[in-house]
Amino acid sequence: MEKVASAVLFPCKYATTGCSLTLHHTEKPEHEDICEYRPYSCPCPGASCKWQGSLEAVMSHLMHAHKSITTLQGEDIVFLATDINLPGAVDWVMMQSCFGHHFMLVLEKQEKYEGHQQFFAIVLLIGTRKQAENFAYRLELNGNRRRLTWEATPRSIHDGVNAAIVNSDCLVFDTAIAHLFADNGNLGINVTISTCCP
Repeated sequence: MEKVASAVLFPCKYATTGCSLTLHHTEKPEHEDICEYRPYSCPCPGASCKWQGSLEAVMSHLMHAHKSITTLQGEDIVFLATDINLPGAVDWVMMQSCFGHHFMLVLEKQEKYEGHQQFFAIVLLIGTRKQAENFAYRLELNGNRRRLTWEATPRSIHDGVNAAIVNSDCLVFDTAIAHLFADNGNLGINVTISTCCP
């Protein structure tokens, strides 16, 4: 029976939504965890939202269920995080619309250990991993004779904010750095999205 199972190929459980792969039973679970055709979860960090749906439905969900998220148009904007001194874990979220796509900008504050807080700034594309590879983003903090810049490829919302934080694939800075660039407890981050040659 084991020999038969190892010789048989099974379709991905997301075949009905477009995945054409057939895999051995041992490869199937690992693939399905990262399959591009699996439903998208709500990309809002910190929210207890359990919504799932197609990529095409994500923006509609965000506009109806998370109305507090502001969207700015253009490839070069300022993401303003207000009251960065709020205690505990806090998320600031904003959308940027350019090049016919939507990007989710996230600034997350976490307490890594007692009394030591860190900030993580990330850009996610409301799109697939393959689409994300066509873009680059730059985050820049500007202050009095100081500049802190991070440039990277945005992650797909399929990967999510936590994957970027766990891999340190984002702009990371502590409270002391945040205060060097903050103005009355508000932090302005210049965000520039650009296209890359595929």
